[in-house]
Amino acid sequence: MTTTRLISPIAIFLLAITGLPAQLSAQEVRPERVGLSSERLSRIETLMQRHIDNNGFSGAVTLVARNNKVAWLHSQGLMDIASGRPMQKDSVFRIMSMTKPIVAFSIMMMMEEGLVRLDDPVSRFIPKLGGLRVASATNPNGVKAEREFTVKDLLTHTSGLMSGPQSNRAVSVEFTPKATLANVLPQLGTAPLEFQPGSRWAYSPMFGFDVLARIVEISSGLDFGSFVQQRIFDPLNMDDTYFYRNTAHPNLTTLYRIENGELVENPDMPFINGAYFSGGGGLFSTAEDYLQFALVLLNDGELNGERLLGRRTMEIMRSAFIEDSLPGRNPGEGYGLGVRVITDAVANHTWLSTGSFGWSGAFNTHFFVDPEEEIVGIYMTQVTGFPGAFTLMDDFETAVMQAIVE
Repeated sequence: MTTTRLISPIAIFLLAITGLPAQLSAQEVRPERVGLSSERLSRIETLMQRHIDNNGFSGAVTLVARNNKVAWLHSQGLMDIASGRPMQKDSVFRIMSMTKPIVAFSIMMMMEEGLVRLDDPVSRFIPKLGGLRVASATNPNGVKAEREFTVKDLLTHTSGLMSGPQSNRAVSVEFTPKATLANVLPQLGTAPLEFQPGSRWAYSPMFGFDVLARIVEISSGLDFGSFVQQRIFDPLNMDDTYFYRNTAHPNLTTLYRIENGELVENPDMPFINGAYFSGGGGLFSTAEDYLQFALVLLNDGELNGERLLGRRTMEIMRSAFIEDSLPGRNPGEGYGLGVRVITDAVANHTWLSTGSFGWSGAFNTHFFVDPEEEIVGIYMTQVTGFPGAFTLMDDFETAVMQAIVE
């Protein structure tokens, strides 16, 4: 955790008999102290157990914080089926695209220092990504882009870079043991853009934010792994958040896929080599670690005396640069700089407040921040190709928000 607090002898005794780590005990409170219902929060456990029983995933860690205090932190199921090891509250997960908000946060740091601008063409940093043509059904050579795609286009998934079948077919990247952002990303210069920049929203699962991570490297002079460690993880004491370790973390959860209704172990990502710091989905983390980052987002760039971004910068990051009217977006849900933004809770059919934001990961992880209610919700599971991912996301958000009683 980020704060060191004095613990009384009584508290130490309680820790001894409960087995809770001291730092968690100092932060965790009864839900009723922050206006939540313990009974209602238990519906989160019921929700997750339903999917565990149906072989949707092996186990889960769920967390709810309000007013900067943890009101719910629960583990259930298994972190490894073969060994029968129970899921732990501090289990480590591959968070995949929940890496993206951390990349966006890093870009905002560079913007505050005047090293990067939203309207900068990406070719300013990576010349080989300049002059890309737009894929065309009638012209095999593509058509000329009306403008170059920018940093803002990448942050909002409106660049067209590696965000559809035509661009993805054009480039096949092989991740060698020595692959880095610097030597892989120029290869994208042979790919067409999927559409004219800014004309629609389409998710760039990996490479759009890998390019942003490379821009951080170029502008900061540090490799991206070192940058986030020094500028984000160390100040927030996110000790179990990382891109690579020489040996597997002892609490690393096994990754599964669903095959014929059963959970089968799945190979790890090919780009995990200690040198390729994928901004699109390379980080490992725990629910409690990621909470520290989410609380910085909630608290306008500051947590426990550590100011990482200015208040106005945070307001900009969570603003809806992309409205729900742009093709590709959902009703009532725009897109900010690296995060989805609820622009109309009623139109989006969500229990979250208008102005809430967050994102998810491909291996069925999710977080949201609701500034109006001062709530953070996080769940971590570890399965690829889970068919009920979007339904679970909605159900989890509902289960958290229906627990508000004050």
